[in-house]
Amino acid sequence: MSGEHTYTNPVLTGFHPDPSIIRVGEDYYMVNSTFQYFPAIVISHSKDLVHWKIIGHGITENEGLDLSDINDSHGIWAPDISYHNGTFYIFATHRLNGPTVINGRKLIRRQIMIKSSRPEGPYSKPVFIDEGSGIDPSHFVDGDGKHYMLLSPACTLFPLNEECTDISGEPVQIWEGTGRRAPEGPHLLKKDGYYYAILAEGGTGYSHSITTARSTHLYGPYEPCPYNPILTQTDPDAPIQRAGHGKLVETQNGEWWAVYLCGRPNQGSYTTVGRETALDPVEWTDDGWFVINNLKGPSLVQRAPNLPQVKWDEKNFDDFDEDTLGLDWQFVRNPDHSSWSLIERPGYLRLWTGDWDLHDIRAKNTVVRREKHHLYSAGVKLDFSPSASGEQAGIVCYYSTNNYLKCCLIYEEGLKIKVVENRSGCQKTLGKKHAEAGPLFLKAVINKQKRDFYYSYEGKHWHHAGGTEDASFLSDEGSRDAKGHTGTMVGIFANNGGSGRKAAADFDWFRYIAY
Repeated sequence: MSGEHTYTNPVLTGFHPDPSIIRVGEDYYMVNSTFQYFPAIVISHSKDLVHWKIIGHGITENEGLDLSDINDSHGIWAPDISYHNGTFYIFATHRLNGPTVINGRKLIRRQIMIKSSRPEGPYSKPVFIDEGSGIDPSHFVDGDGKHYMLLSPACTLFPLNEECTDISGEPVQIWEGTGRRAPEGPHLLKKDGYYYAILAEGGTGYSHSITTARSTHLYGPYEPCPYNPILTQTDPDAPIQRAGHGKLVETQNGEWWAVYLCGRPNQGSYTTVGRETALDPVEWTDDGWFVINNLKGPSLVQRAPNLPQVKWDEKNFDDFDEDTLGLDWQFVRNPDHSSWSLIERPGYLRLWTGDWDLHDIRAKNTVVRREKHHLYSAGVKLDFSPSASGEQAGIVCYYSTNNYLKCCLIYEEGLKIKVVENRSGCQKTLGKKHAEAGPLFLKAVINKQKRDFYYSYEGKHWHHAGGTEDASFLSDEGSRDAKGHTGTMVGIFANNGGSGRKAAADFDWFRYIAY
């Protein structure tokens, strides 16, 4: 590839699973799953398919979707973005905790549809489509203008009304897949007289793959591709694993590319930063099939698309000077708007200490952003004066309610700096030091599976607060959660340890530095 402009996979690093992509003119838009995090359904924009920036979220108001009691790795699954006649559509699955009676029916999953005239939103209030119990809906509009929703299991086709608010006919499974387990993530592509059904098969772990079939009729029969799986990872030592669940896009220059989810192992089979989004070229064969990256599997370094390169500035230092929270930040479940503020003390993000600690699903004051690297540091400047037992605020590496590492300023018979590990629901103190009053600097330093926390009073001389040599529990594979589909996030929190008081924890800035 000497002389060619190249890029390195993944193109969306950190927790960005289940990508769906569209092109509108010379702009590319992508959505990814957000599970229990809020705002829900992250939306990204690119001009060159390689460099992406977050431009919005599909659901931004608590009234639109209540995730407050949703279990870890439930919530919003596998959104799909589409565009038709000036309207952007996003479909997604809302995965409930368990069987729930809604409108007289027992449901475990609901399909959501939202729409907007602008890719970044705001989007309409979610419409729930409760026919069918599958997952991973996608939107297909045929040449006659009729709307359809595809849903697992495999490729099941549901006709929709013109507004895409309800089912208008009987569902038909148009392709059952190749026989690999967990056929899901269905998409339809129409090209040169063929309908191409695209599936994710093999489960979202290390046996993941993409398969396809085609037919000259929408309802089939569908002929499986002779080259299936058209993308999978067969090398257990490769740096890109868990490859599958993808969607195709054609550039304005006539090239075809595929985005798909992947994972980067971190010292073993632990994909700490979660499932990410990769990009590879699509080739069309002489007999009318398509394959991804010439059937070589996921690439690490690849030639770039024939598009003008447009890079975006990454905001890795946030001084909280704006009156709105940056789009990189997400709350763990719906926030209580009275529990945080950017205007009560201008230049600071204020978190009021909440009633519940991080291990409790009711905790409101956890604000995080995606980890994107296996080697990085994250630091904050904190102004906080706890005075009742258990009141605390600080920095956290967060995977789930059962799995996190936190370093906080806490009141425990005086001021302390405390490092706590919650590993599969078992809490352990990894360090406790006497603390002085006044502003405090906290820092997390991550070196693959090794994680250490430090504190300082002036930001120059740092003291070790505690840490662990093995943070593999902060991953889908190591968490032991009932469902593990997210990735480790890093951010800040504040709670009152049961005192019931609302004390102000003021964060002056947050810094993320990749190594």
